Amino acid sequence: MAVIKISPEQITTKKRKGPKGHAVDLGSLQEVRALLGNESRQRDLLIEHLHKIQDHYHHISSKHLVALAHEMNLSTAEVYEVASFYHHFDVVKEGQTPPPSLTVRVCESLACDMAGAHDLLHALESGLGDKVRVQKVPCVGRCQHAPVAVVGQNPIDQATASAVIEAVENNAVKATVTDYIGLERYKAEGGYQTLKGVLEGEISAESIIEKMESSGLRGLGGAGFPAGRKWRIVKGFKGPRLMAVNIDEGEPGTFKDRHYLEKDPHRFLEGMVIAALTVGCDEIYVYLRDEYAGCREILTQEIASLQNNPPSRDHKLPPIHLRRGAGAYICGEESAMVESIEGKRGMPRLRPPFLAEVGLFGRPTLEHNMETCYWVRDIVEKGPEWFASFGRHERKGLRSFSVSGRVNKPGVHLAPAGITVRELIDEYCGGMQEGHEFYGYFPGGASGGILPASMGDIPLDFDTLNQYGCFIGSAAVVIFSNQDSARELALNAMKFFEEESCGQCTPCRVGTAKAATLMQEKNWDASLLEELSSVMVDASICGLGQAAPNPLRCVMKYFPDELK
Repeated sequence: MAVIKISPEQITTKKRKGPKGHAVDLGSLQEVRALLGNESRQRDLLIEHLHKIQDHYHHISSKHLVALAHEMNLSTAEVYEVASFYHHFDVVKEGQTPPPSLTVRVCESLACDMAGAHDLLHALESGLGDKVRVQKVPCVGRCQHAPVAVVGQNPIDQATASAVIEAVENNAVKATVTDYIGLERYKAEGGYQTLKGVLEGEISAESIIEKMESSGLRGLGGAGFPAGRKWRIVKGFKGPRLMAVNIDEGEPGTFKDRHYLEKDPHRFLEGMVIAALTVGCDEIYVYLRDEYAGCREILTQEIASLQNNPPSRDHKLPPIHLRRGAGAYICGEESAMVESIEGKRGMPRLRPPFLAEVGLFGRPTLEHNMETCYWVRDIVEKGPEWFASFGRHERKGLRSFSVSGRVNKPGVHLAPAGITVRELIDEYCGGMQEGHEFYGYFPGGASGGILPASMGDIPLDFDTLNQYGCFIGSAAVVIFSNQDSARELALNAMKFFEEESCGQCTPCRVGTAKAATLMQEKNWDASLLEELSSVMVDASICGLGQAAPNPLRCVMKYFPDELK
């Protein structure tokens, strides 16, 4: 083979006419810098800074995206992939028309669907015109007030088209803050004395962990892992350690965390800080779902008040960072939440290692649901026997049931663990609505499966529903009647999972889409759906794909007459 030699004089180089990648628009860069002010440009604040642009301009232009990447010393691709991952960021490319400055979101999940959300959606689409964007969205965490529409950040409960149009015309776009127990009242009623004792060394960490273990309190976000055991495990790993609190609460039918935050935020904050100090966590990160704008105002103010007025003047509290979600159900999964806190796409991590050992920023991390922290103060002060003294049908503890659907008194009902759904309806929910006969229920939100009324005497608690292909999860109980269709509600749930799949693994990404398509057929192909369900359960990376088939499997098993 002949070798061709090329002299240096024969080599020509083409000079680049501009900088590599996207050119930064100086005007956009100045606008981004003005929005960010003196705040840090550290990598994990990317989502927070994207929110600033979205809130101000009601979309994120490609010029602002490039400018933000430049300002944070990130590649444009990194910023784009994060911004485009989350539903609440409207990324507008060059040449595209930005969306209207105001968006009205109409919830179409289970309870709102039963309450007429689609009629409301159609009425608003025809009644608001082109100057307002009307979107159908998944659960916004206000299921007891169905149907719900959100004007900007202002939720309209029991929404009618006229009420929503009136809010739009009056520019009522800000979230309202409910009356709640503030710092001074909380202290006057005995709050923060336990935290003071922990800070000053009067209450030992070991004694608190022992109480938590004896109480039987389990994680109330859905997984149900024993809280005391988790504390001991995380404490056993070498520091520095961190704490991450999950208030994403995106499971359709769930709204208990919002309920408690809007009433008594400091009970949660005190329990959270006690947990962090007991385990030895240096900093705390609170991840709050974006739909809870009112809660965000409450927490922003009350965290600042607490840090400025700690229970013990001689002891500082660990830093508390409030982080804002951006509309991604998958971030309710603990490792996806951690990824989001780090400023990334909310993609679940492969495990092991588990968060207790390698979590947020690579450190051992105590991850908890908000309500789990809410009960810490009572357990430490009243003793584990107090918490364990509640319960029915051989179960122990208390459960906060988010009840929605066809009952007279939907809402958060604090009831004994192990109560049955019939007892819950009759004793706490004022019975079924007039003209509605109890037909079935979701015991644990959209992913918890569906059971018929004939199975309404099963104790509602962790582990009691597993043998029926269901689980209690975060105790989101959705009641439906003989005027509803289990088949249609299961399809509603599957469409939700299809929309919210993060796309990382094929069984979930493709499986939910294929299942939703098959479930829209008049005659379900039961064998094909079961085969598809098995693949999703066995091969999906996280709980979303593993639990998504539960409703469809339950319909085939417990509601066969609807498939004829």
